[in-house]
Amino acid sequence: MTQKSSPEKPVETLLQTIDPSGIADESLRRKLEMLLNLIEQLQAKTKQLEEENQKLRDENNRLKGEQGKPDVKANKPKGFKDNHSSEKERKTPKNHIKSNKNADIKIDRKEILEYPLSDLPDDAVFKGYEEVIIQDISLETDNVLFLKQKYYSPSQGKTFLAPLPAGYDGEFGPGIKALVMSLYYGGNMTQAKLLEFLENIGISMSGGYLSNLLIKKQGDFEVELNEAYIEGLASSTWHHFDQTSARVKGVNHTTNVICNPLYTVYSTTPKKDRLSVLGVLQNKQELEFILSPLTYELLDSLHVPTKWSNKIKLLPQGKVFTLEELSSLLDTYLSKLGSQHRTRVLEAAAIAFYHQQDQIPVVQNECL
Repeated sequence: MTQKSSPEKPVETLLQTIDPSGIADESLRRKLEMLLNLIEQLQAKTKQLEEENQKLRDENNRLKGEQGKPDVKANKPKGFKDNHSSEKERKTPKNHIKSNKNADIKIDRKEILEYPLSDLPDDAVFKGYEEVIIQDISLETDNVLFLKQKYYSPSQGKTFLAPLPAGYDGEFGPGIKALVMSLYYGGNMTQAKLLEFLENIGISMSGGYLSNLLIKKQGDFEVELNEAYIEGLASSTWHHFDQTSARVKGVNHTTNVICNPLYTVYSTTPKKDRLSVLGVLQNKQELEFILSPLTYELLDSLHVPTKWSNKIKLLPQGKVFTLEELSSLLDTYLSKLGSQHRTRVLEAAAIAFYHQQDQIPVVQNECL
């Protein structure tokens, strides 16, 4: 029985089965060889175009927020190892020591379990306790009815009402707000599932209030972030700074990471230049600039020609400028300053201000 060849058989295999040397006609043999060479060239070109086309498809899908073609690795034969070294096979394995998983568990309460004395024999002797740690969690409501004292002053025509404790506003306490935000941002729960979860444990919250809680009135969190960042910068004499690409609403951004073993702060910016880094170090978007002796030292190290430095020295010195103010001065008095040198001037003035400000700790070993 003749076995049919598979239509998916590689073209290379088919070409290898053709042997032009068996053709007696030399002219025909040469033409066949040229034809086979042409086929191989066309096949290689087709393969290259297919790969480029797939890369373009993957990039197009990535820009649309989708995933490209998965890179599926070939299966390795079973029963074989990558390394057949006999030295590693003769290596004596180490004894596995199981760590105590209960060592880091916080004990909230202790309870003594008594054995029924009526079930014990008369000669039973007490030998102490055997410890067993059981982990559990309790979800229960803590709905409070506050009775706020109210006074009225006829002489002032004013009512005095006792305030709610800190964190209690909008009919919900700090505990449930923290839980909701943790489940939403840390657990990736949708708002619909959060409302369902709250309803199941006896909490009545509207969808509008939940949405506002998650996306509005974040001023307190910004204050807390700024305080934590300042303490983190003051915690050590060195800090690590790194950048990685990010996508924000389909647009390329840069996520800046500044950290040491005690803290980590992430900040996403549209650009990754020096001015953006300075904004991250100062935890602010609107930079400030100053013309000082440090500015001119930096201009020299940034290879800005001396003629421009001399002209900049004619501008107000020691005054703090906004970006718009300094840009206006440069447009007026240094209109012929090139774009690259103009950027170096802004960077030098921004770095000089960063080193003389005292609102946030200065990182001395930064690479700007």
